[in-house]
Amino acid sequence: MAEQDKPLLIKRYASRRLYNTETSDYVTLEDIAGFIREGREVQIVDLKTGDDLTRQYLLQIIAEHESRGENVLPVNVLNDLVRSYMVPGGGVMPQFLQSSFDMLRESQSKMMENMSAMNPMAKMPGFEAMKAQQEAFLKAMTGGLGTAGWTGGAPGEEKSEGGEDLDDIKKQLAALQEKLSKMK
Repeated sequence: MAEQDKPLLIKRYASRRLYNTETSDYVTLEDIAGFIREGREVQIVDLKTGDDLTRQYLLQIIAEHESRGENVLPVNVLNDLVRSYMVPGGGVMPQFLQSSFDMLRESQSKMMENMSAMNPMAKMPGFEAMKAQQEAFLKAMTGGLGTAGWTGGAPGEEKSEGGEDLDDIKKQLAALQEKLSKMK
């Protein structure tokens, strides 16, 4: 099994510091959020007891983003989550959320597949830039859900090292806009 397939093991020390076992250094909650945005699964365990603390820390990451004004979840969704905890047995909310995110990932994958080279629009000038912009948009809207490993090619192809950064996407968008203005 490749390193990236296994969850990244983070150990919490008694001092509450978080230790990345792969890089042998201490990490912050923001570092952990970055690993997750990159498509990496994490597992956070208490060093002394061995208890799995992953859920607790993921909720803390969401709460910190909310407290900074980054509205991760709408208020009505938060209300529904609280209500679901009041239902004996947890209700159907966890299964519903899981199914919803699975459908979102599947839709995103199909959309990217439709934009592949077999699409007749692929011959249109600036299509590659438009495709990159769409991928960046979907990644931003979904927080990277299901985009790790997508290169715009056939499903299952591996993503090239490093991927495209925001500057490259901005350059491609500018080039696409220039081409579109010339078409007028």
